[in-house]
Amino acid sequence: MRSIRHFSKIYIPLAILMLIVCVGIGGFIAIENYDFLEAFYMTIITVATVGFQEVRPLSDNGRLFTAFLIITSFGTFAYAVTSISKYVMDGEFNIYYKNFKNLSAINKLENHVIICGFGRNGRQAAHVLKKHDTRFVVVEEKKEVVATVNHKYSDLIVEGDGTLDETLLKAGILKAKALITTLPIDADNLFIVLSARALNPKLIIISRASEDNSDKKIKMAGADNVIMPDKLGGAHMASLVMKPDVMEFVDYITGQGGDNIRLEEITFANLSAEFQNKTIKDLEIRNRSGANIIGFKTAQGDYVINPNPNTEIIPDAKLFVLGTTDQINKLKELFA
Repeated sequence: MRSIRHFSKIYIPLAILMLIVCVGIGGFIAIENYDFLEAFYMTIITVATVGFQEVRPLSDNGRLFTAFLIITSFGTFAYAVTSISKYVMDGEFNIYYKNFKNLSAINKLENHVIICGFGRNGRQAAHVLKKHDTRFVVVEEKKEVVATVNHKYSDLIVEGDGTLDETLLKAGILKAKALITTLPIDADNLFIVLSARALNPKLIIISRASEDNSDKKIKMAGADNVIMPDKLGGAHMASLVMKPDVMEFVDYITGQGGDNIRLEEITFANLSAEFQNKTIKDLEIRNRSGANIIGFKTAQGDYVINPNPNTEIIPDAKLFVLGTTDQINKLKELFA
């Protein structure tokens, strides 16, 4: 609907203006044998009614055609100029150009994250992604919320309903690596998960849920993980009472405490061929980068804390590494 509205406001007046000019040029060339430049000049001064002198004296047929051109073009020319001027002065052209520029930038993205909904949870997700220099696209329906977006990638915004396939496609879901949906209504999150999973079966999908039992339904719809902020927040607060230092330390190393500590996962596919199917001992991650391996995920999905040095890194396995930003960057340079 929006594209149709833009078409009627700018392209139709432009088409009318071009039609008038073409008719005028064709008429003067056919009737007066003007060359193209002379015919164009005569058409412009006639349609614009500026009153300059003719290129050459007109014949009777030329005068009749000029009169016809003035009568038929006066109202349409004024309408076209007024419509185009109003479109530009009202700022709609700037909005249209900005949206076009944003969509062009989004089309160039790959392996980005889509955030549906930019409320408290969406903003927090964007904050963490920004700290890890991960590109993301925000999908938000409310104009007043879109106007407040000022994050690092504030140009990557799709204003629209995230439950529509058209909106998700504009956000680049076919080339995205993950989607986070944080809408307050569980039914909307469920619908987004269904649509996203159908459009991109390989997508990692994280969804919010508010009501009891909604998490199971959203997982059945295709979400990889479902987060219930209310329950999670209460459990976290209780843990802070029971084990405050432990929980603060966990928050710190998972990216909420400082910018210099990073907990990263290294997958089998991320390793260069020479390091694949090697043991943890063979990699010598601690000696080479200074980072520490604190966990391991087996190909079967089991988690191992402080894995044995002889553990072999095979397809579908993952390493969990803790270190400073410099150490993690060095690790990626050495083993990627």
